[in-house]
Amino acid sequence: MSDNPRVILSAFADEAANHKTAIEQMVALSALGLRYYSPRFIDVNGDGNVKHVVDLNKSEYKALLKLHDEYGMNVTSIGARVGKIKLVDKDDGSHNVFVPFKEYLKKEVANTINAATTLGTKLIRGFSFYPPKGEDPKPYMNQAVDQIGQIVDLCAKEGLVYGLEIEPNLIGETGPLLAELARKVKRPNMVTIYDGGNIAAQNKDAMQCLSEFHDMSKSMGWLHIKDYAVDRDLEWTGVVDEERLKNFVPANVGDAGHEFVLRELREMLPKMEKKMKKLGVPGVFLEVEPHLKGGGQFGGFSGPDGIGVAVRALCSVLDYVGIDYDLRTFKDIQELRGF
Repeated sequence: MSDNPRVILSAFADEAANHKTAIEQMVALSALGLRYYSPRFIDVNGDGNVKHVVDLNKSEYKALLKLHDEYGMNVTSIGARVGKIKLVDKDDGSHNVFVPFKEYLKKEVANTINAATTLGTKLIRGFSFYPPKGEDPKPYMNQAVDQIGQIVDLCAKEGLVYGLEIEPNLIGETGPLLAELARKVKRPNMVTIYDGGNIAAQNKDAMQCLSEFHDMSKSMGWLHIKDYAVDRDLEWTGVVDEERLKNFVPANVGDAGHEFVLRELREMLPKMEKKMKKLGVPGVFLEVEPHLKGGGQFGGFSGPDGIGVAVRALCSVLDYVGIDYDLRTFKDIQELRGF
């Protein structure tokens, strides 16, 4: 047995599926040896009806749970879109929508919580709301804190953990801003989610990504693994056009500096694992969301080949820095056969 700290590998399964069918998603990830995934967009019945996971009906959830049993898959988190709406009803030239907050709580947030409890996960991935495009997010911080706090409290009633992901153009678009949100929301069932690709895409290099990792370290609960190769010929305007991002790369390439980040994570893992297990989570997840064939505001695509490249690239970095992980082995096959 190794003395190295251990992480749990996971993936956004819709990135692996050409047609987003549930069977494609289950087959691709189980073949890679993964046991966990986060559902996002999915065609449960293979009839061409792709839905976001929070919009599934009871019979679709039942069918999906049956596939989980068949393929030995478990849900890491709900890949929710909670918090990807405007904070204020202001025309700012973006395509972002505004929804009155009470209505939002009753519909989108309630549906997301239902998805988590139905699919047996403790975790919901979410976001920190859009300020008006091009404006300083700081004047909108208190409103974001209030709204996030209300969402987190609803999650707490069901024993769920809300993970706040760092992402461009939102209130929490940088490590310092996300850390400030976490301090002000100050709920035990809220953690932050680091994503180096979402930082590098803001025209930042490996050392800046590492610095923002440090900013988030106290509040961090799990990580998304995505990387980005910055185009030095593009003039940085301060706003990321998410539909034009083309330079996503595996974790052993690019500008997010995953070697440095994961070396730091190695030292943090024992304490992080203890925190997450106390919240009812099996450990610290590293979840590939690579966007190798394209990514946008609400998702991305890598294909079955791309998700394989991304997982193997992550494993190579983990091996290099001395972090253990678990993929399916022949022992798992023997157990399934009753040996």
